[in-house]
Amino acid sequence: MRSPRFDATVLTLGFAFLYIPIIILIVYSFNASRLVTVWGGFSLNWYSAMWSNQGLMDAAWVTARVGVLSATLGTILGTMAALALTRFARFPGRMAFSGMIYAPLVMPEVITGLSLLLLFVAMGVDRGFWTVTIAHTTFTMCYVAIVVQSRLLTFDRSLEEAALDLGCPPVKTFFKITLPLIFPAVIAGWMLAFTLSLDDLVIASFNTGPGATTLPIKIYSQVRLGVTPEINAICTILIGLVTIGVIAASLTTKRAELRRVRDEHLAIRGAES
Repeated sequence: MRSPRFDATVLTLGFAFLYIPIIILIVYSFNASRLVTVWGGFSLNWYSAMWSNQGLMDAAWVTARVGVLSATLGTILGTMAALALTRFARFPGRMAFSGMIYAPLVMPEVITGLSLLLLFVAMGVDRGFWTVTIAHTTFTMCYVAIVVQSRLLTFDRSLEEAALDLGCPPVKTFFKITLPLIFPAVIAGWMLAFTLSLDDLVIASFNTGPGATTLPIKIYSQVRLGVTPEINAICTILIGLVTIGVIAASLTTKRAELRRVRDEHLAIRGAES
């Protein structure tokens, strides 16, 4: 029988393996020396140098726009796919539809990126900002579908049925009843999709074009020539943004869950009285 001390040691080593390199990167982003492996004192010079680096700023702006658009489109399509899989048990092509939703989860990114590249070439579409956005939407929507579907499987359909019985149209029932109750899962799916888009290198490298260089591609091209403290600085900002986003999504989800539990208790008390 394993001891609690052994489990705590393994867990600590696992977290150390994951997060110590990130902590080192953050610390050296404040390094005054131009050599990233030699500590030269505390300084914020590289953050100001990063803001004046037009190439990095352009890549960051492209990444932000691609991330917001692809996450929004992926959330809409993924939510629709989750509704189709949970609300319609049997329809022609359900197995194929389900397989196409889950395929990007297990398919290597190289295959996904190359397939989309061949599609755009066959269609005669010039690669650029929109091809990267479409590519990111394609592989992020499946993650949103999984997250939203897990919430819909535990959804109380009687709430929708009560609204329909009272004369509420189906579309209005969805926006007034269903969507507010699954909204925490939708927000979590959007955050996951945005993070995946922000982090992607392989798929974007296949489908990018002139004027559509994302930040991971820019960083990778510079790292091959040597890491500069500016890269540490912009990576630290990205880590901070992702951390803030995750905390905000967690607080929003927790607040919505507490509100839902409170409303249920009030409804039960009103029914008993």
